Amino acid sequence: MFRQIVPIILLTISNIFMTFAWYGHLKYKNAALWLVILVSWGIAFFEYCFQVPANRIGYGYYDAAHLKTIQEVITLVVFCGFSVFYLKEELKWNYIVGFLFIVLAVFFIFKKW
Repeated sequence: MFRQIVPIILLTISNIFMTFAWYGHLKYKNAALWLVILVSWGIAFFEYCFQVPANRIGYGYYDAAHLKTIQEVITLVVFCGFSVFYLKEELKWNYIVGFLFIVLAVFFIFKKW
């Protein structure tokens, strides 16, 4: 159970840091580009502190393709929340449809054929 759930928790935390590192600066368009790059790199350090252990712990229970797929789904969920609540952007119907196609991809990746 540990090797099954802990990577998902760690990847979720990692993706929260990643999303802020990649997109958090969009609210601060007046900040100097060099400054937001440095701040983003600082935030990304914490992303890696969670992502690397997540993959290390999860690998073996999950294969690499499964870990990447889990990470991508978590990224989409975190990003949707981030864009709605932090950036105050609308989650449009076509975004949801596109994300549902990605969920369909998850089915094909995890299905035992």
